[in-house]
Amino acid sequence: MTSDPGYFLYHSIGMYPEKARDMAAALDGFAQVWGAIDDSQWPDVLAQRAVFLDLWRALIDAPEGTLTSAENVTTALFSVLGGLPAERLRGKKVLVAADCFPSLHFLLNGLADRLGYQLETVPVRQGDFWVRDEDMLAAWDESVGLALLTFVTSTASHRCDLEGLIAHGHRMGSLVGVDLTQGVGIIPFSLAQTPADFVLSTSLKWLCGTPGAGIIQMGADLMAEVKPELRGWFSQANPFSWDLEAFEYAPDARRFEHGTPSVLACVGSVPALQWHARQDGLLAHNRALTEQVIARAQAAGLMFATPLDEARRGGSVMVQLPQDGGAVVDGLRSQGIHVDARGRILRISPGTVTEMRHVDRLFDTLGPLL
Repeated sequence: MTSDPGYFLYHSIGMYPEKARDMAAALDGFAQVWGAIDDSQWPDVLAQRAVFLDLWRALIDAPEGTLTSAENVTTALFSVLGGLPAERLRGKKVLVAADCFPSLHFLLNGLADRLGYQLETVPVRQGDFWVRDEDMLAAWDESVGLALLTFVTSTASHRCDLEGLIAHGHRMGSLVGVDLTQGVGIIPFSLAQTPADFVLSTSLKWLCGTPGAGIIQMGADLMAEVKPELRGWFSQANPFSWDLEAFEYAPDARRFEHGTPSVLACVGSVPALQWHARQDGLLAHNRALTEQVIARAQAAGLMFATPLDEARRGGSVMVQLPQDGGAVVDGLRSQGIHVDARGRILRISPGTVTEMRHVDRLFDTLGPLL
């Protein structure tokens, strides 16, 4: 194993200096509390989860009471869909781009018949690598009850025009949700400036957190209409109210909770979110590295599967290889360079532990492998 690994996997699991140390300390603290022979467990760990929620609210400018944790973006979307009033979706279209995260498309497709909507998937044009904004707009009329947008795509790092798409959707009378997963933490996002009806995300990727620490956020006006069918004791204002005849949803985002919450994932992600909140210059560092990635890829004659316009690009650069990427990824790994591939698409995502020398090593090593 090289003493100077090149890490380009921020589209998957983000890293920061001393991440393992910080996470170990947080999880050890959890173990000490959870293993103590007293009654301090729930007050302590729920307070730690509140820190997680506060960090997320500050990150995306979410009003108090509008955000809670979820296991992942798929369960979060299920809570939204299963809680909307029937008339919001029945007899209408749900619009999504073909380059959304596949898990969300699987869910949308599976619920279409039961919830009575028609799923319309806007395709990627032949020869393109991402769904064009103009194609989303062309498919988006008053028949669309809900549109789910992807802030930054996982296969092309295409950053859509959120402001324009959301404004169009609201003119059409549609609800608009956004999957923030691949962009949040590297591309600035503010609900105050980009008023989506709801947003979903994980704490992985550029935020460097743990699996299982997702979030769901929804505007207060819409939330008042929503009664999630996935509900449980934590959906109530007082989780410890066990009157079987007196269930009532919490007045805020807690209504999206259900059974015992996954506090361990939140606790494990707090150090990463705190580290991220202290940083300045993450995007500038990323942009300097991705400019070098683009320059080296151009010199190597590789085809780009990512917009070259910085304003339309996330933090990753994807290139199309002349062959399947599996053997290339293995060869790079053997030299301490960590990337991944989807078929022939090589995904390159430099972050805070990545330096310019790693970019050069990546391409110096890549040439012979091709």
